[in-house]
Amino acid sequence: MSSGLISTCMAAVTLAGTALASPVDTSLRPKARPDGSAGVVAVEDTQATVYAGLARSLRPMARPGNLRTEDVAQVTTANPAFDRWVRGFRGRALAQGISARTFDAAFRNAGFTPDVIAKDRNQTEFKSEIWDYLDNAAAPPKVDEGRQALRQHNRTLRQIEQRYGVEKEVVAAVWGLESRYGTRMGTYPMIDALATLAFDGRRGSFFEKQLVTALKIVQSGDVTLRDFKGSWAGAMGHTQFIPTSYMAYAVDFDGNGKRDVWSRDPGDALASTAAYLRRFGWISGQPWGVEVRVPGSLGSTGGQRMPSQWAQLGVVGMDGRPVRDHGSASLLMPAGRNGAAFLVFKNFSVIKRYNNSDAYALGVGHLSDRLKGGPPIQGSWPRGYQALSFNEKKELQRQLKNRGLGIEKIDGLIGPNTRSAIVAFQRSAGMKADGNPSQEVLRRLKGS
Repeated sequence: MSSGLISTCMAAVTLAGTALASPVDTSLRPKARPDGSAGVVAVEDTQATVYAGLARSLRPMARPGNLRTEDVAQVTTANPAFDRWVRGFRGRALAQGISARTFDAAFRNAGFTPDVIAKDRNQTEFKSEIWDYLDNAAAPPKVDEGRQALRQHNRTLRQIEQRYGVEKEVVAAVWGLESRYGTRMGTYPMIDALATLAFDGRRGSFFEKQLVTALKIVQSGDVTLRDFKGSWAGAMGHTQFIPTSYMAYAVDFDGNGKRDVWSRDPGDALASTAAYLRRFGWISGQPWGVEVRVPGSLGSTGGQRMPSQWAQLGVVGMDGRPVRDHGSASLLMPAGRNGAAFLVFKNFSVIKRYNNSDAYALGVGHLSDRLKGGPPIQGSWPRGYQALSFNEKKELQRQLKNRGLGIEKIDGLIGPNTRSAIVAFQRSAGMKADGNPSQEVLRRLKGS
């Protein structure tokens, strides 16, 4: 289920009804769970990562949805079987270089965390269509917060861009999608979460490897046990590395002797992300992709061509002009011929090394463009319903909350909580319960 370096960008266009790009062997994150339709991505309500077959993958995939990583207080419970497992694991950990002192300190207060198992079992009731994902990824608050983060950390991000050749807006976009610019990094103690998942056994060998690496991180002095926190699934810090990828790719950007991706100062985390993208072939100055117009008469859409060659087939920028020859490009139509289309370059596939999902790479790319002052996606999507504006989505949530339908936050981001509330209202109103945030639902809410 893992993926490896894509040597020639993308070999073929992704159309609705086809699978996502073929997996490769060394990706740090697994691809979106296949469900038979392109551009449909599994989402969760309160966790920034989902797992879908982690046999060889080193990083979990970022959840699209509302991208929340904040968690309720974690409670450990007595579990004699877990305690026996820890005693057995101690010998295996020490045999891999963990000192008795480090191990005993790490597990002194660690315990079995049922909430972690509940989240691991409860993989997503709803699916997010590509347009919903991109609506959320580059929603007005994300853009505003990202521009503020760029101003606040301008010096650091410019230095990172100069050192690694990765544009500061791209680094900021990864940061925004992974942890909402450091505001939602997760609050689970890493030893508790990883030990619980390793003990559970469903993906025991994967999580035991992560746990041993986590202990090595503590032993190295990069982080204290008090600060060693992240998501329930083991992703850590501003840009959500898991232990093995942290160990392989994190950098000490500020030169203080620690690779501190948890600090309030995001420098090490952002530099680590840029170093990772550079490691896998980022081309400075090349766009990830460009939105294009595709003539209905276009026949073959597969393969790679220079943009000037695509222009000979009628594929041009949204301004009607040929796209510049930034390099060889593939045509990506994530919702089929009735949706927005993009010429994507090698940097698109490099972003997918961070998370092997077309939707994720589009989200990072589009958010980075918006942070640079670019426009929203101009092409239409085959939503099947009349869409709401961002402010109308907030009004929808407000109306649902007023009816006691489980809305916790009025943020304009349509995640699973909001969809569940929409379904509940639609059923009560005798409507088709599809969970779509449509103009019809808002009209009915206001009129009821």
